[in-house]
Amino acid sequence: MTAPARSARSKPVTDRLDVAEALCAERGKRLTPIRRKVLELLLKHDRSLKAYELLEEMRAVHPGAAPPTVYRALDFLLEEGLIHRLDAVNAWSACHDAGGEPHDLLVVCTRCGNVAEISDPAMSQQLADRVAKTGYALTSHETEIRALCPACQKVTDHDGSHSHAHGHSHKH
Repeated sequence: MTAPARSARSKPVTDRLDVAEALCAERGKRLTPIRRKVLELLLKHDRSLKAYELLEEMRAVHPGAAPPTVYRALDFLLEEGLIHRLDAVNAWSACHDAGGEPHDLLVVCTRCGNVAEISDPAMSQQLADRVAKTGYALTSHETEIRALCPACQKVTDHDGSHSHAHGHSHKH
């Protein structure tokens, strides 16, 4: 299994924006100023953000920004593989290695919204095969895994609250 790519995450935001712009240009697409700003905000925060948080930040720079403006930018960025839509926390996160190694597993902290990107093609193929045995077919190349990041684990341990798994008895 390949570890999460930290080298891309440590590059300056401007370098990562330049990579995104180059990827779009190679594909014949345009990273407009609004799209670039939404991506920049996600990169600068270095965690997932909800749409209303992005809208609030956008309005600080573009006072007339409206929800459709942000959603159109998010749709474009998602389509181009520059961000991830995180169902686990109903938010978006910048893809930290958009121009590098592909990744197929997103580990999402359900408390703070941090995301780790992992590449494990063998595990993903096993998952796809297992799903296929049910008659279903995966509709995305990325799988979200809900977890607690190391910092949130410490908070959970410290404050005494615990997450309990929702147990089911299934026949396999």
